Amino acid sequence: TFTLPLPASLETSVSQVTHFKDPTPQIRRIKKRLVTYRRSDGTQLSATLYLPADHQPGQRLPLLVWAYPQEFNDPSTAGQVVGNPRRFTRMIGISHLTLVTQGYAILDNATMPVVGEPEIMNEGVADRDRVAVGGHSYGAFMTANLMAHCDLFQAGIARSGAYNRTLTPFGFQAERRSLWEAPDIYLKISPFMHADKIKRPLLIMHGEKDNNSGTFPLQSERLYQAIKGNGGTARLVILPHESHGYVAKQSVMQTQAEMIAWLDTYLK
Repeated sequence: TFTLPLPASLETSVSQVTHFKDPTPQIRRIKKRLVTYRRSDGTQLSATLYLPADHQPGQRLPLLVWAYPQEFNDPSTAGQVVGNPRRFTRMIGISHLTLVTQGYAILDNATMPVVGEPEIMNEGVADRDRVAVGGHSYGAFMTANLMAHCDLFQAGIARSGAYNRTLTPFGFQAERRSLWEAPDIYLKISPFMHADKIKRPLLIMHGEKDNNSGTFPLQSERLYQAIKGNGGTARLVILPHESHGYVAKQSVMQTQAEMIAWLDTYLK
C-alpha cells in the first residue's frame, strides 16, 4: 500500500466552488426530535415530533398526529425506528408540516395512530384536549376509523381515502382475502359502516380525477353524505383535475388553506 503525494500546488489551494442558498431559511429554526414510546402490548413505537420555532419548554400546543398505517408480521419488526431527527426538513406541496408554522406541534409518521402514552404526553408539548389526527390515502382510512371508534381526537383530516371496503372487494393493502371470503372483516373495518359514530368534525378531501384503483372520489362523497345524514360535522373538498396526489398550484394552496382553517376552527 502506498499513497501518492499531492502536487504542492493543490495542498493549499482547497476552496469552495459552490454555494447553494437555503431556499427556506424561515423553517430552519423549527425544532425536531425523535420520540419513542411503547404500546400496551410491549411493541416499541416511534414518531418524529416537530415543534414551532418559538415553542417554550412546558408550553402545551395543539397537536396533529399524522400517520400511514403499516402491517407487520411480528412486534420486533413493527418496532423498528425509521425516523431521523437530523434529516433536512422540507415542506413541499400539500405537506402537513406547514402547520408547524401556524403554531401546531406535529407528531409525524407515527408508527401507530394513538397518542396519550406517558412518554409523550408528560413532556409538556401536547394539550390532550386539542389533538387532531390526519392522513392521506390509507392514512385517511385510518383517520376515519379513529374518529369513529375512539374519543382521543377533537378533529380529523382525511385526504384521498377509501372508507367503504365493499367497494374494494378484491383486497386492500395487506389484506389478500376477497369480500366474499371475509365479508365480516370488510364490513367491520369500513368507517362508512360506522359513520353514525363520527360526531367530531372531519375534513374530507379528494382529487376529482383520482385514478388509484382503491380510492375513487365516490368513497369521499359517500362518507361525507353518511356523516351529514347522521348529524355529524364534515366538510367535503373536491379538487378539480387532480389525481391521487395534488400538484397544481391552486390545489396545493387550497389544500393548505383548508387544513389550516379546519384546525384553527376546531382545535385552536
